[in-house]
Amino acid sequence: MSKLDKNSGASRREFLQAGLALTSASLAPIAPLSTALLHASSQPPTRKKPNIVFFYTEAQRWDALGLAGNALLKTPHMDRIGREGVVFSNSFCTNALCAPSRAVVLTGLYSHSTGALDNDALEALPADIPLFTDLLHDAGYQTAMCGKAHGPNGFKERRWDYYFAFNAPATNYYDPIFHESFAGKRGETRNYPGAYADDLATDRALAWLDQKRDQPFCLLLWHQSPHAPFFRAKKYLDLYNGVPIPTPNTFWDYTTRFPGKPKAFIDAKNKIGTMQTGDGVRCLEELVKDYNAGFAGVDDNIGRVLEWLEKSGELDNTIIVLTSDHGYFLGEWQAFDKRFMHEPSIHTPMMIRYPKAFQAGGKVEEMVLNLDVAPTLLELAGVPVPAHLQGHSVVKLAQGNHAGWRKDWLYEYFEYPRAEYVQPHRGVRTERYKFINYYLEPQEFELYDLQEDPAELKNLYGDPRYAAIQKHLVQRLEELRRETGDDGTVRVLDS
Repeated sequence: MSKLDKNSGASRREFLQAGLALTSASLAPIAPLSTALLHASSQPPTRKKPNIVFFYTEAQRWDALGLAGNALLKTPHMDRIGREGVVFSNSFCTNALCAPSRAVVLTGLYSHSTGALDNDALEALPADIPLFTDLLHDAGYQTAMCGKAHGPNGFKERRWDYYFAFNAPATNYYDPIFHESFAGKRGETRNYPGAYADDLATDRALAWLDQKRDQPFCLLLWHQSPHAPFFRAKKYLDLYNGVPIPTPNTFWDYTTRFPGKPKAFIDAKNKIGTMQTGDGVRCLEELVKDYNAGFAGVDDNIGRVLEWLEKSGELDNTIIVLTSDHGYFLGEWQAFDKRFMHEPSIHTPMMIRYPKAFQAGGKVEEMVLNLDVAPTLLELAGVPVPAHLQGHSVVKLAQGNHAGWRKDWLYEYFEYPRAEYVQPHRGVRTERYKFINYYLEPQEFELYDLQEDPAELKNLYGDPRYAAIQKHLVQRLEELRRETGDDGTVRVLDS
């Protein structure tokens, strides 16, 4: 399978050149370390800096939280992060697909800027694009990646003091395969029969945290559940038995060909009970129960890390971030999975607990993005934020300074035709409106007033009453592309 325009490196480098020049020196090769120093950073002690724990969950919608009012799902440990920290009610991803979203959150750059457009995650990111963890490592942090890496080359070649992860949408839940390495020295890739993947990743993360160190640490713990095929932790095999699952209002819209939706949306192969693939799901009840049971297990593992932080005395000296790579359709328009720009797919939770910077119980309504995680963590760690980043630190925003914050943002999706025939599209979301452009010919469009129609039921594109708004959003989409260095080339996979 070849890619069209995936190697548009010249235009990307021209756009990012000025900022990258400031950080490229930090990506020099890691010198081999002796066995005795496998878990030690070469930097001098800087223990006064805060630690970081970053939970990046899999496919967690904004409402897949007890704290968000979910009556089915109990997430006491995730809820604690939000109650004792700041909750960002309008958090979104810029490309609702696993590997691209993970590249976005690590680099602070749009998919079109890194070239990580889709789930073909074999080739490494260009070496001149640093991850925020590279910059933290060079500032004296010990860094670890545990769990589902799934990104360009699994990010294995970067500066990790410890790496225990896999590079795939999912590994076998009860016979998982992980690659392990220490301080830049490649280790082995092997399977772990009988171990539950998320529990094992958490075990290794806790073992790493237990090691003595003089440096601050940055742990990325990225669980895979509830990715298809949705195998649950054994303690939750009977969770939700006999519990009725409500049907979304739009589930039966397929009987009338999804009124107002374009052909690109209607023809996508993401409908419940219609796909015989590894990611396909058979019925709504099975999907919703397995999805929520998966997060029950994830919440348990998050609780184990919070317990370690508390017992070690490091809880209040640790920045704890929880957000997700994308959302997930749970039967809206009969759909499962993500990819599209509609709210169930792009709207994610985001919470930060760090009492030295943020008061407990804070709530931010402004729109934040996965692009914003990298600059936020760098600022909180006292590490200079590179000028080339396309996200913005949310620190001042969370402290009450809303001046100059974004009023709109760019969405992009590229992977086509695999795996679900979701056509490439771009869009712009403002605080009130959403405009989507499926840009392959014949082009199609969607326009929604999210204030009047939060469920995105009435497509207003072409409605003369919204002509001025439509014109503005079309123009703004092109402006956002220029502002972020998107050169205008149509990007698509070639099967």
